[in-house]
Amino acid sequence: MDQSLNRRDLLKAGGSALAAAAIAPLVGSVTSAKAADAPSGRKRPIKKAVMWDMIGGGSTVLERFQILKEAGFDGVELNSPQKIPNSQFKDACEKTGLLIEGMVDSVHWTRTLSDPNPKTRAFAVEALKTALRDCKELGGTSVLLVPGVVNKQVSYADCYKRSQEEIRKAIPTARELGVKIAVEDVWNHFLLSPLEAARFIDEFEAPDAIGWHFDIGNIIAYGWPEQWISVLGHRIVKLHLKEFSRKKQNNEGMAKGFSVELLEGDNDWPAVMKALDEVGYNTWACLEVPGGGLDRLKFLSGKLDTILSL
Repeated sequence: MDQSLNRRDLLKAGGSALAAAAIAPLVGSVTSAKAADAPSGRKRPIKKAVMWDMIGGGSTVLERFQILKEAGFDGVELNSPQKIPNSQFKDACEKTGLLIEGMVDSVHWTRTLSDPNPKTRAFAVEALKTALRDCKELGGTSVLLVPGVVNKQVSYADCYKRSQEEIRKAIPTARELGVKIAVEDVWNHFLLSPLEAARFIDEFEAPDAIGWHFDIGNIIAYGWPEQWISVLGHRIVKLHLKEFSRKKQNNEGMAKGFSVELLEGDNDWPAVMKALDEVGYNTWACLEVPGGGLDRLKFLSGKLDTILSL
């Protein structure tokens, strides 16, 4: 089952000009100083993380961090707002050496930036700013954001216009803090091609403050990850990794496509890794799959090691 859907209550230009802008020379991705060197024994400098809700066992933040550390991961992606005080995460980081990879704006589905109600949009902007501040406080480098949702009440054009207008209000905060807003591809009926996704980001003219959080599994339902990577290039700030089976999608329903283990779905992982190398991506790989206790996390860590070595 797609955990990205669960966590979110489920989980003008001509074509030639747009294409030219999107596939312009792709020079290295934005790099976290904490991910500059390859961890011992690894082919690439990409660090490994999981989402906070994937960690099973442990009654305290420290105990859960210790489980994650023993499983072979480098960090964790948190949610904001979070009921647990930031001080507990800081303490666990200091005692284990784990890093906070970044934050997920956990308000973006229930209070969308594309909502017709200006008050709802204003609330969403403030939630994004809070996530940026939490991320900075804990040493993370990006906040994952669903930019808007297209539905019967919100047209595609309105979603595009409103989401850009509202995101722009948070860009000064992102710049001040040095934390990037990272727009994610999800099943929100919006930004459905890599060319449009690249254009959406470029129109902010703020590469220091906004980029793309690329979810490798989400794209497979309607595209090929390696093609998106080649177009998005340096705009990619972070990655979510999960598998997807088109056969399960077709036979059992869309969400069932995620019901497959890493390396057993339709991802062409060698092509994905080759594309990431070509655009210079070298920061984090965060899993977004069903988690569990130490044994499960060790299993996932091994699978991710295999993927990152291809």
